[in-house]
Amino acid sequence: MKIVIIGAGPGGYETALVAAKRGVEVVLIESGHVGGTCLNEGCIPTKAFCKNAEVLDGLREAEAFGVTGLSYGFDFGAVTARKNAVVEQLRGGVEGLLSHKNITLVRGKASFKDSHTVLVESSVMSNEVVTSVMEYTADYIIIATGSVSASLPIPGSDLPGILTSREILDLQEVPQRLCVIGGGVIGLEFASVFRSFGSEVTVLEYFKEILPRFDSDLSKRLKQSLGKRGIDICTQAQVTGIEYMPDPSLRDSSERCQSPYRVTYTRKGKEEAIEADKVLMAVGRKANVSSLNLADIGLEFTPRGIVVNDRTMQTNIPHIYAVGDINGRMMLAHAATFQGIVALDHIMGIENGIDLSVMPAAVFTSPEAACVGMTEEDCKAADIPVKCPKSFFRANGKAVTMGETDGFCKVIVASEPKEGCTSPYAPGCVLGCHLYGPHASDIVQEACALISRKATLEEFRSIIHTHPTLTEVLQSAVHS
Repeated sequence: MKIVIIGAGPGGYETALVAAKRGVEVVLIESGHVGGTCLNEGCIPTKAFCKNAEVLDGLREAEAFGVTGLSYGFDFGAVTARKNAVVEQLRGGVEGLLSHKNITLVRGKASFKDSHTVLVESSVMSNEVVTSVMEYTADYIIIATGSVSASLPIPGSDLPGILTSREILDLQEVPQRLCVIGGGVIGLEFASVFRSFGSEVTVLEYFKEILPRFDSDLSKRLKQSLGKRGIDICTQAQVTGIEYMPDPSLRDSSERCQSPYRVTYTRKGKEEAIEADKVLMAVGRKANVSSLNLADIGLEFTPRGIVVNDRTMQTNIPHIYAVGDINGRMMLAHAATFQGIVALDHIMGIENGIDLSVMPAAVFTSPEAACVGMTEEDCKAADIPVKCPKSFFRANGKAVTMGETDGFCKVIVASEPKEGCTSPYAPGCVLGCHLYGPHASDIVQEACALISRKATLEEFRSIIHTHPTLTEVLQSAVHS
């Protein structure tokens, strides 16, 4: 058996490694750096920034912990150098793993010749650019080409200097004023980080709440927390245009109009504008389907991504699979990894117990937010009766000792249906968990493990937690 995998992000390289260990011959094709968006311009570099932000915030709060007379500076160049070193270290680790004897790593741009054959175009620099095209044929093909940053179709969105999540990682200095267009995961993480770095940050979000796909209680409370940190979040704001005014003489003379970018938006029928030194376009990502010649082989896709089935990640061509961002289902690195394993297991006829519907997600703001399973709104829309016990970090001993008491934990539990109402879930079945607060991204994993095993409220309650720990916030919620 031979498998061609297009794309060496988490969905591609992790699947290649598992396949190789099982004795399968793999050709892994990548046009850029191994590790994909996650390692090179997403999860990892942003988390490196998050750590720097955490250290800075800790220094600002040091006096509350008895540290006085503290003096320090902030070298943003050292921040970006550290981020780059982290990325390079992990990228080198991935490349080392991919040296497995069963993996052939091919550098170049892939496209389909036919449903079993992939062409790879690569260029080599010598005295002149030499381009070559190689063909690779396989029994099965897994597409894992990821996604690219999306942009609003508005005047000025293509101006030089409008940042995406890639370019903002390579800024040379911290902007005094940063406008973030989009209040989703990407936008809020950068808003939180650059606020810690010293920027005045404004977030413009089209929907009524930030994090539109998260539980509304969590979204509302996190918005309040970020607001207390000085992040100006404007919801129900439809951005209509961006102007660039590099000549100071063209700008407004008022104190708040001294930055080169002017972002206009409408809110409740009124047009407003803000000025910024930098503008981050953070309105999501879109599947990277443009260069694969998918239509030529009859593979079904939409603007959202390649169409796959729910269970095996197969496309309409049975021996071709699509995993990760490219199918547009759940744009998370760990989703790509496990979708790849599901696809590989199906190819090899292996049964597994992976439930892709139980997918945790986290937002690495300060404080963090995390969730898994159904929201209260999901349940209302599906007419599923639920109860939603909560607990708060302010009552958690460990959080109090840390001085990080802002946050809550909310558990979604199926309740007894009313007369004449039916529910697919038995009373007491835990359907979801939503929290924000210190280490929320870690705490949610316990709920994820239990929900994936269809645990009940009583089973949640029966688990003993170490005291004092932050995870007791989950224990307190299920006992409330």
